[in-house]
Amino acid sequence: MLFLSETDRRSLLEWARCAIAEAVSLQKPVTVPPRSGVFAEKCGVFVTLHARGHLRGCIGNIEALEPLGDAIARCAASAALHDPRFSPVRADELGTLQIELSLLSLLEPVLPENIEIGKHGLLISQGSKRGLLLPQVAVEHKFGREQFLEATCHKAGLHAKAWQEPETQIRAFVCEVFSEDGNNGELLPAGS
Repeated sequence: MLFLSETDRRSLLEWARCAIAEAVSLQKPVTVPPRSGVFAEKCGVFVTLHARGHLRGCIGNIEALEPLGDAIARCAASAALHDPRFSPVRADELGTLQIELSLLSLLEPVLPENIEIGKHGLLISQGSKRGLLLPQVAVEHKFGREQFLEATCHKAGLHAKAWQEPETQIRAFVCEVFSEDGNNGELLPAGS
């Protein structure tokens, strides 16, 4: 898990906004990101877009397969243009977007009774089906532990109680979450 300064957070958010603007306005991938400092680090990341208080897109990587600068640029552009739940963001909407970044810890197996609402995000998988929900989703929807497990199963395309089946894997992670509006969540320790 990264420990970011306020300057690093601002730089990453500005980079995400640049990637979205270029993808939406110019229909091209963003220029090459910086290759040093926080941009060279590796961790899972999700880019969430809101417009006027409503979800407008969310795309991310669970695993750290590329430098953070590349991952943010790709995920930000994809959240704006390719989230299948929404129509692509238009150029005239760019000013209404609020960007939120969630940097993920490593995934760890967790027992259902050890899941902490507001701390843990979940990845539930069974065979080829898997679904992920960020920790802030449980808080925003006022989920209890069982509701959070059921919602993650639903996201995976599984029935609500699939989390109770022995072949289902439940893994947890924590996030450092920060956004353009200054609502910067505190860094939560990894663990389950």
